[in-house]
Amino acid sequence: MRKIFINIGYLLSMVRGFLSDMRAQKKRTVLTILGIVWGTAAVVIMMAVGTSTRRQNMKNFRGLGDGIILVFNGTTTMPYKGFGVDRHIRMEKSDVDLLRREIPEVALISEEYSGWNMNIRYRDKVRSPMIAGVNADYTDMRSVFPQPGGRFFNRLDMEDRRRVVFLGNELKDFLFGSGIDAVGKLCEINGVPFRVIGVLKKKTQNSSYNSRDQDRAYIPSTTFQSITGNRYINNLVVTHNLGMSDSRYVVDRIREVLGKKYMFDAEDENALHIWDTAEFFDEFMLFFKAFNIFLVMMGAVTLAVGGLGVSNIMYVVVRERTREIGIRRSVGARRWAIMLQFIAETFFIVFIGAAIGFAIAWGIVSLAAFFPGPVRESLGVPVIDPLVVAVSILVISAVGFMAGFFPARRASRLDPVECINY
Repeated sequence: MRKIFINIGYLLSMVRGFLSDMRAQKKRTVLTILGIVWGTAAVVIMMAVGTSTRRQNMKNFRGLGDGIILVFNGTTTMPYKGFGVDRHIRMEKSDVDLLRREIPEVALISEEYSGWNMNIRYRDKVRSPMIAGVNADYTDMRSVFPQPGGRFFNRLDMEDRRRVVFLGNELKDFLFGSGIDAVGKLCEINGVPFRVIGVLKKKTQNSSYNSRDQDRAYIPSTTFQSITGNRYINNLVVTHNLGMSDSRYVVDRIREVLGKKYMFDAEDENALHIWDTAEFFDEFMLFFKAFNIFLVMMGAVTLAVGGLGVSNIMYVVVRERTREIGIRRSVGARRWAIMLQFIAETFFIVFIGAAIGFAIAWGIVSLAAFFPGPVRESLGVPVIDPLVVAVSILVISAVGFMAGFFPARRASRLDPVECINY
């Protein structure tokens, strides 16, 4: 018990000495703490923004579809079996069944016709959106889900070539008005009546081809073909049952199968333009990882500047307490005890600045919830999650240790005799 009281008394004595040193260096201490405050706030805020931006863009990108492969018509650039270059490859609807049969790894697949020269009308409202002709599998692949009360088209709609249309939510609001239930109503596409069977459930999307889903109209591909007479499709949408890292195999197989049918070299990547979104997503995430590391490094540099200020203060403290250090060493104090004292004092300064910095960062991040909608759609809502806290504490601890270690080591290596005579 006596030893405990002695240790507590020593600890209190150390704190009093430390506070006395800080009062003697008021201006320098305040400026140093402000440096730690700014550095901590910068690290936390930058990490929170970087993490939220990455998550929001992941969510936005997945609005295009999860792991889909898009296959577009192209032009040959390599001769093949007597055929020359610059031949246009134009896929047909029958390629859907061909790929299903030849590539067992294909899970879902849909042809897609695209029409830009078609107008859609409801009463006096007319617009010429991108009208797509697709099959029933399209809804799951592209995350095109209906609002309650509606549906996407099914196999019967395809087989009977029904004149039904699924509207993007923004297109529906233009034609029928916001808050109006459009399901069951009739509109006209190029003068042909179509019944609205569903409206797109609002989704976040920052990547697309042709146009955003919210501004599109979808009809069965069989109906599209019958009213336009189009023989060739614009593209294919494919998903597979392999892992994301194996999507390249499916891409290669698509080139091989269609290469045999249309007589082009499977190595000719311009014959078909294929967008493997899984591969693109990996590159996308790699960019954001590098972006987050950059933000952490920027915050860490700012924090390191504050750490230099702390280190300078501790060097001053060591110089002013040189005689005290000599007396303590002469009565048996070990070098590690001297080092521990100065490192602890350094962490005390860093802790004060870090606590204030965390509080400021929390306040700023809390205000981010009131950002305008477009900003939130791009950056998301920054949140100080456990990962942000853990990395911030790690960076702050490293800066605090480095700021205190060198002055503490210098203090522990002082010669007791020279210290007493200082």
